[in-house]
Amino acid sequence: MFKRVTNRLHDRIGLLVTAAAGLILLLVGLSWTVTTRSAIEEEINAATRVAEQWMTVLVDEAEARGDTAQLTDQLAAVGRVRANSLEVFDSEGRLRYRSPASTYKAGRDAPPWFAALVSPHFEPSVREVDGLRLVLVPDGSRATLDAWDDLVQVAGWAIALLVLLGLAVRHAIDRTLQPLHALESALEQTADGRFDVRLPSYGLAELDRLADRYNRMADELDSSLQRNARLEEDQAFNQALQARLEEERRQIARELHDEIGQSVTAVRAMAGAIAQRSGDVPGVHGSAQAILAMTGQMQDGVRHILARLRRPEPLPRGRLAAALVEYCDHWASLYPDIVIEQSIGTEPVALPEDYCLAVLRILQESLTNVARHANATRVEVAAACDDAQLILRICDDGEGFSSQAAANRFGLTGMRERVQALGGKLGLEASPHGGAMVTALLPLPQAPAMPMPARKAIPHQDNGDRP
Repeated sequence: MFKRVTNRLHDRIGLLVTAAAGLILLLVGLSWTVTTRSAIEEEINAATRVAEQWMTVLVDEAEARGDTAQLTDQLAAVGRVRANSLEVFDSEGRLRYRSPASTYKAGRDAPPWFAALVSPHFEPSVREVDGLRLVLVPDGSRATLDAWDDLVQVAGWAIALLVLLGLAVRHAIDRTLQPLHALESALEQTADGRFDVRLPSYGLAELDRLADRYNRMADELDSSLQRNARLEEDQAFNQALQARLEEERRQIARELHDEIGQSVTAVRAMAGAIAQRSGDVPGVHGSAQAILAMTGQMQDGVRHILARLRRPEPLPRGRLAAALVEYCDHWASLYPDIVIEQSIGTEPVALPEDYCLAVLRILQESLTNVARHANATRVEVAAACDDAQLILRICDDGEGFSSQAAANRFGLTGMRERVQALGGKLGLEASPHGGAMVTALLPLPQAPAMPMPARKAIPHQDNGDRP
């Protein structure tokens, strides 16, 4: 494409130079035509005046002698009259004499169109004497032929000069446009992914500006390529880190369940047996009941820890909305004093497992922060999808927190890392209800499915504190 543009520019410059040269030649030709026509007219008029004077002298001499019979012989003896043709007719109109034709460039004449262009119109001069009619006809054919020969010679030189000018212009255009080939080559290499090519200075202001802009573009592309490479490495590292963290979470959950859970269950079983057998020993029975109560609290604590480390149940692919609703229900059962309202209105299909897990972790961390720090009585969870992104918003009516406190919390840092790993944005601002509002904007990895009707969950408990 660039080569075609170069050729078109070359042709346009050539046509412009040709048109300018043609216009100059046209103006010069018009000026030469006017000048030549005036010169021919002046020359023929001068020769005609001389011929008329000569003819008048001969006629006057013949009349003075009273012998006009010899006038024709005298005219014939003179022969050719310069730039004129002399014809003698008798009283009956018969041609008695015609001066000989010019021997100058005999047999040649200028083209009729050229003669009509440069040769003026002349009126013949007529003289009557003793029954003879002398007609002097101005003849500019030789002057016109000289003008034609001069034009042919000048035209030959002009054509030669035009050819030389055309070659010179073509050479100059080729040299001027030569840097564009280097630019074309650089752009082709840039299109192939090579951003290390730079253009030199050409000594022309316009081309130097073009080269400078290309070099700056190549530098920016090279920097962008390096940044993208680092970003890909960071994303790969984050994904590997998240996968490792999830594996650690699952391993810790298994260890808690298998080791601590079984141990607490065993201690609880032994305490129950002691309590059954020590009914008549108040001191031992009371201690056994205290151990049972303590192990019950420990089991509840382990269950809470397991709920944070694991999903309530395996998250099927494409069931993100159901998983969010299920976790909200589970969280509401753990914190019955906080009213939770849900508006989860989309269910993307065929979403990757890691994507769904990251969204669920963001929700878990947000609700955990509400339970731990917000001192809230009401929390709203909203999730919606458009054609390009998923919007998750958690809003409470608690105490909120300062920007410095938010920056120092590891949970929020983890949320930011998860959102950045998905290429999204995390917003933290004041809630309309006075608390905090967390908003996660996450681009969808593929087109979402048709939205399902929004589900408005009934609050699990209404203690009269809702505003």
